[in-house]
Amino acid sequence: MNVNLNEFETNSENSVRSTEEQGNAIWRRYTERSSLVRQYLQSDLSLHLLETHQKKVELLKKCCYYIEVLPTFLILRDQNLLALPTSIFQVIDPWKFQRVKKMGRSQTEIHLQLLTHLLEELQQGREELVCYLETYDMETFLSKWDSIKQRMSDLSKIMNNFISVQASRRLYTKHRLVSCADIRGSKIPDIRLFLCAKMPVMFDRNESFAHKNWAHLKWSIENQESPHEQYELHFKLVKRGTQAEFGHCGLVTRTTNTCVVQGLLPDRSYEFMIRRAEVYTLVYELWHDTITLTTKANVAEDKST
Repeated sequence: MNVNLNEFETNSENSVRSTEEQGNAIWRRYTERSSLVRQYLQSDLSLHLLETHQKKVELLKKCCYYIEVLPTFLILRDQNLLALPTSIFQVIDPWKFQRVKKMGRSQTEIHLQLLTHLLEELQQGREELVCYLETYDMETFLSKWDSIKQRMSDLSKIMNNFISVQASRRLYTKHRLVSCADIRGSKIPDIRLFLCAKMPVMFDRNESFAHKNWAHLKWSIENQESPHEQYELHFKLVKRGTQAEFGHCGLVTRTTNTCVVQGLLPDRSYEFMIRRAEVYTLVYELWHDTITLTTKANVAEDKST
C-alpha cells in the first residue's frame, strides 16, 4: 500500500513538472515571436520611417516632372562633311515627342498614385501588427502565428516595391523619335528617355512681406541650385471691390529668387503664386506655392477715419 502511494505521488509530481515545462516552453515561444514582431515594428516598419516616407511622397506630389533626353547632342556632318554638334531636339520628331510627353505624364500620375497606395498599405499593415500585440492573448497569438508571419513577409515585399517605384526613372517608348532622313544617313543614336523630378519652388515666409504699395517676395528650392532657371510670379487681389480693382493682377518673370512688385493698392490682400516658367520638356506640374500678403493702409486714410 505504501509502495503504491509513493508511486502515485511520484507520478503526480512528474505530471505537474511536465505541465510546468510545457507552460514555460509555450511562454518562451510567445515571448520570442512577439519580440520578433516588436523588432520589426521598431526597425523595418517603424513609425519614424513611415512618417519619413509620408513626407517624401507629399514632396514628390509637389515636384515638377520633365523628360530628360540622352544624349543631348549629336555629331552630324554637313554637305562639306564638317562635323557639327547638333541638339537632339533638332532631329526629334515634335509630334512624336508630344506623344511621349503624354506617356510621361501618365507614368508620373501612375507612379504617384502607386506610391500613395503602397504607403497606405504599409501604414495599415503596421496598425494590424500593433493590434495583434495589444489585443491578442498568448494562445490566440500563437495560433495565428503563421498568418502573422506571412503578413510581415508581405509587408516587406510591399516596402521593397515602394522603394523600387521611387527609384524608377526610365521611360520606354515604341516610337522611333528620329528618322534616317533627319540625320542625313548617319547612324540613328540610341535615345534614352528619363523622367526627372525637380523640387518645388517655395516662398520664403520670413523674407516675403508687403509695404503700402509694394511687396517683396523671395523664394527658394530645397537642396537644389538652379541658377539659370526662369520663374513666373503671379499676383492678384484676393477680394476685388470696384471695377478698377477687378483687373488688378499681373505676372512678373525673373531669373533670380527675389522680386519687388510695385504699384499695389494700399490696405489690400494679394495672393502671390510662384512657379517655374514652362519649358518644352515639362510633362507634369500640379502644385504651386502661394502666399497671401496684406499691404499697409495709407496714413492719411487712417487719420481721416
